[in-house]
Amino acid sequence: MSEVLVGKLLLALTLLLGASYLLAAVLTRLRIPGILGALVVAMAAHYSPLNGLLLGPDLYPVFGFLANLGVLFLLFFIGLQIDMGEMRKLSRDIVWLTVLNTSFPFLLGMLVMLAMGYGWMLAFVIGLTRMPTAEAVIVPILDEFNLIRTRVGRFIVGTGVLDDVIEVFLIAFVSVWIGEKAASSTAMGNLIEDEVLRLVAIVALFLIAALISYRWLAPWLSRLLPRRPRNLTLLSMLVVFGFGGFAEYGELGMVIGAITGGIIMRPVYNRLGVVGEQTTQTIRAITYGFFGLLFFFWVGLSVNLEGLVTSPTLALLLFLAAFVGKLIGVAIMVPMGKISWLEAGTIGVGINARLTTEIIVAKLLLDARLIDVDLFTALVAASSLSTALVPLLFALIVRRWRAALQQPVSATAPHQRAKDDHHA
Repeated sequence: MSEVLVGKLLLALTLLLGASYLLAAVLTRLRIPGILGALVVAMAAHYSPLNGLLLGPDLYPVFGFLANLGVLFLLFFIGLQIDMGEMRKLSRDIVWLTVLNTSFPFLLGMLVMLAMGYGWMLAFVIGLTRMPTAEAVIVPILDEFNLIRTRVGRFIVGTGVLDDVIEVFLIAFVSVWIGEKAASSTAMGNLIEDEVLRLVAIVALFLIAALISYRWLAPWLSRLLPRRPRNLTLLSMLVVFGFGGFAEYGELGMVIGAITGGIIMRPVYNRLGVVGEQTTQTIRAITYGFFGLLFFFWVGLSVNLEGLVTSPTLALLLFLAAFVGKLIGVAIMVPMGKISWLEAGTIGVGINARLTTEIIVAKLLLDARLIDVDLFTALVAASSLSTALVPLLFALIVRRWRAALQQPVSATAPHQRAKDDHHA
């Protein structure tokens, strides 16, 4: 990379950081997380020469890598705050929530496609793209309002992680379907079998490595060097880069690797006491002071609402299929006695954050000529609309009902509280 390109990259980031800093000063006075300033600034920059510069062929590889580091640090920091004991208390409810909040968007997405005249197979695939959640966009807001360790935070992070597994199988399914168009039935059967075996092997190896690291390896490595923040930071980078790289290379997704790295390191941080607290603050400063901002710049610059002009009906229907479907799925948890209506509304909006999976799938289908440009544009616009609206709407909801939402995981469930009130 030449000195000129390095200079252009640094100056472009300077403009974005400067504008974000000034906007954050305004947002914090409105009690809105300042990190959203980076998203708003980048969305505006999408229609400026900065978009072509940072997302162009010369700078995008470097800028994209920095944005991926942002995802890595954001989710590692969230993983550090996950207590596995507390998560196990909600594990069954998280599974229920994941099933419900993916089933309804899938069904509504299929209905939209069928109503618009598309075939069953394509409707099935597009329905699948309505299911995933991009929790990386929402967790900084949760952290800003100290909601990570609440019921709302645990549900959003937990179902987000399970959604990431769904994303892996979604992309694998689409890849196999595309391959089927160019392969014989025998070759297709071998392709499916090989893909399933590969995924099972990678998941098994990943789980074994995570368990060994959590139980023995990470604690042992933490005792090799003196108890100092810089040494614990170095070990943290080793773990998060290792598991992030493993998960990404194995096509499980870097998000899963980053959160797993944080979960592995949490007991080490707890055991080291003050050193662990100091290192946590260091990681947080690096994440929200730089790398997290780069991730939000990348998200904002990727927002493309062109489809709302060229294919407004289809784009809006696809957006609503996902948005309304997830709200319906979460709302069913209320009569089940799992969450309150306020928690359901907040979680429903939070898990509607979207990012790249549906765009990746859409690009694969477009390149394989299985969808036309109009449908591709509508899919990108629906994803972009979610990316633009959901973080801002979520921040406003949390700001308004923050006190009521700060319910710890160990708190009594809504239906049990009602029984207690009745007996009292």
